[in-house]
Amino acid sequence: MRSVYLDNASTTRLDTRVLDAMMPFLTECFGNPSSLHSYGTRSKEAMDAMRSLLAGFINAQAGEIIFTSGGTEANNLALKGTAFANRHRGNHIIVSAIEHDCILKTCAWLATQGFRITYLPVGEDGIVDTSSLINELKTPGTILVSVMHVNNETGTIQPIEEIGKICAEHHVPFHTDACQSFGKIPIDVRASNISMMSLNAHKIYGPKGVGCLYIKEGTQLSPLFHGGGQEQGLRSTTENLAGIAGFAKAAEICHNEMQSETERLSAIRKMLLDNVQEKFDGFYLNGDENRGIPNIINFAISGLEGETMRLLLHLDERGIAVSAGSACSNNDTTKSASHVLSAMGRGQFEARGAVRVSPGRFTTTEDILYFIQEFTASIHKLNPIFS
Repeated sequence: MRSVYLDNASTTRLDTRVLDAMMPFLTECFGNPSSLHSYGTRSKEAMDAMRSLLAGFINAQAGEIIFTSGGTEANNLALKGTAFANRHRGNHIIVSAIEHDCILKTCAWLATQGFRITYLPVGEDGIVDTSSLINELKTPGTILVSVMHVNNETGTIQPIEEIGKICAEHHVPFHTDACQSFGKIPIDVRASNISMMSLNAHKIYGPKGVGCLYIKEGTQLSPLFHGGGQEQGLRSTTENLAGIAGFAKAAEICHNEMQSETERLSAIRKMLLDNVQEKFDGFYLNGDENRGIPNIINFAISGLEGETMRLLLHLDERGIAVSAGSACSNNDTTKSASHVLSAMGRGQFEARGAVRVSPGRFTTTEDILYFIQEFTASIHKLNPIFS
């Protein structure tokens, strides 16, 4: 029995090249970057170089990168930091209805603090309605718009260049969660008029527990943490130097291999979709087939949506790891269906019945053929609820 990992949208395996880049900062260059002695200055110089490297991949300045513990912290800093720093200007925040839970739950909390939250609708293709955004920006006291770059469940790419342009015209800061897109498709924060952008390492074959927030110079934020004043006073705590080294190396590899990896994963995606679609008449794709990244494939089979959990368990018994959606949502016992698929117009039954397959750097053609074989066998073992 093969072991096939097809859940790279939830997290990725650490690339050995990344591990090699991290090791010196665990054993040799271990000084605190805030210390004034040679151990500290050596660490700070290395950290500054890695900050500059990461900034270069998104066309930012080094001083616009603030290191965090990951995407969730970066998103919290962007939303809460903007909200409280700009409360004198207004209390209206606009986000899309398909954001990651860490955005939606942050917004729910901000609503308890007196902020007004508007949730932008999406179409059946999962794309944000920009005409709705323009209309909502007419609301007095709008202080932030946040729309993710790539959806973590469907892989749909949002038109952030258009959204950024609209926000700039209305003089409202624009934040985007780019954790699923960074390292997979090009991002230019200047060209897209992005004010803040959240990134993390563990989606790009780097270590868990490290990420960053790009903050355009001049953007006003209040810190979440208070302490020693690290990261320009916006994120007080000793930086995770080894993690940052891994983050920078992982980003460098993705940047250098982006084109070839996109072509390889696109071929894998096509092979999988062609085979499954041919075998099952009830097959349907969730998301826009032509506006998605190749490493996230979200689909279902009509009549079998109620068997998704059994299907995933069958596949796991055969050594195959896939998911039914966001891994973070698995910890929320109050959720019964995907909020992303519900926002796209799927019924409650359909919104519970998706399969998300996310191949990655270490996925082979043989892995996909094995998945297709075992997926087909598992489906034949299940009894459709509808004939």
